[in-house]
Amino acid sequence: MAEKQNTPEIRFEGFNDPWEQRKFADFVSASGIRNSENLELPSYSVTNDCGFVPQDERFENGGTMREADKTSYWIVEPKSFAYNPARINVGSIGYQSTSGNVIVSSLYEVFQTDETCDDRFLWHWFKTRLFTQQIEMLQEGGVRLYFFFDKLLKSGISMPSVDEQRLIGEQFDWLDSLITLHQRKYDKLCTVKKSMLDKMFPKPGETEPEIRFEGFNNPWEQRKWSEYVSISTDMVDPRSGNYDNLPHVGPGNMESFTGRLYDNVNTVKDDALISGKFHFDPGDIIYGKINPQLGKYTYAQFEGLASADAYVLNGKNGLTQEFLFGILQTKAFFDYSVSVSMRSGMPKINRDELNAFEFLAPNESEQRAIGDILLKLDDLITLHQRKLELLRNIKKSLLDRMFV
Repeated sequence: MAEKQNTPEIRFEGFNDPWEQRKFADFVSASGIRNSENLELPSYSVTNDCGFVPQDERFENGGTMREADKTSYWIVEPKSFAYNPARINVGSIGYQSTSGNVIVSSLYEVFQTDETCDDRFLWHWFKTRLFTQQIEMLQEGGVRLYFFFDKLLKSGISMPSVDEQRLIGEQFDWLDSLITLHQRKYDKLCTVKKSMLDKMFPKPGETEPEIRFEGFNNPWEQRKWSEYVSISTDMVDPRSGNYDNLPHVGPGNMESFTGRLYDNVNTVKDDALISGKFHFDPGDIIYGKINPQLGKYTYAQFEGLASADAYVLNGKNGLTQEFLFGILQTKAFFDYSVSVSMRSGMPKINRDELNAFEFLAPNESEQRAIGDILLKLDDLITLHQRKLELLRNIKKSLLDRMFV
């Protein structure tokens, strides 16, 4: 049987040669220079998610690092890598792409590659499970494990020609730019929504919000939760067999402060695993009563059973569902729910505490206008979140299939 070639599953057209197995010692060398003259260079840290980050951003006003003795720091030239040997296993590595020298802690390992390696190719290889496996195999230590530079030199990597390396690096750089674009759009929309919540609901001590839709001028009215919100008592036994095909939803299925559900909702009947108790219909609001500081709530899109750790809520007497969902996301409700739930043991807001909450509300038409705009923002945020998830999944798949 012919020996399998050392090639990835996916390649660019025109490249057919097997990849070469190499040791890092063949093309990598230590490049850190001691800052013995205490040069006033920008101080950087290396983070898991962003790589090189100025210490003034990482720590407020530079933190204690601003006044630290930096004569032992490493000077890092452009086109250099640096990593934390105690945290490289969780991705603490960076690539220095600024136009000038910076300095990093003496605890970091700093290195450069030679002309046989494209740095962007290597940067993305560092994000693969192949590198993680090398770390797990070679790291050393007791309570804390380290992956020092001598271990990196012993690590192995399969590499194609520099031309193919460059194409692979450019492909992943392009994907990263798309991910960054959608991340910025997602973050901006989240900021817009937070601002809208702050400005479309009255501030403490005021009876009208800062922003209103045209045509609405009447003062908002003080209302009591118990008179305008029903908390379901429709408790059912999920073991009866009448609800076998209904999904079960609890606080563990809800993403904090977004109203979105994770993909872990299922129809498991085992009540020891999922304590589905309260029946809900599409349009009902499910609110997690345990640890209210986590902000667990969702607008039901289907019929199901809610955990005993959640309430099923519905507006009544002229309070719309859209507006009620908005109330749950306001700072006033959050502050109240946290303050009344702070007790010994598990923080929890009970029915009496919810029923005692008071809030301001306009007429139904204005409620509906406010609720609609917030739900439209939610739809846009969800759209960009799904695009982000798709792009990240594509990148993960390509990292597995374009390296060997």
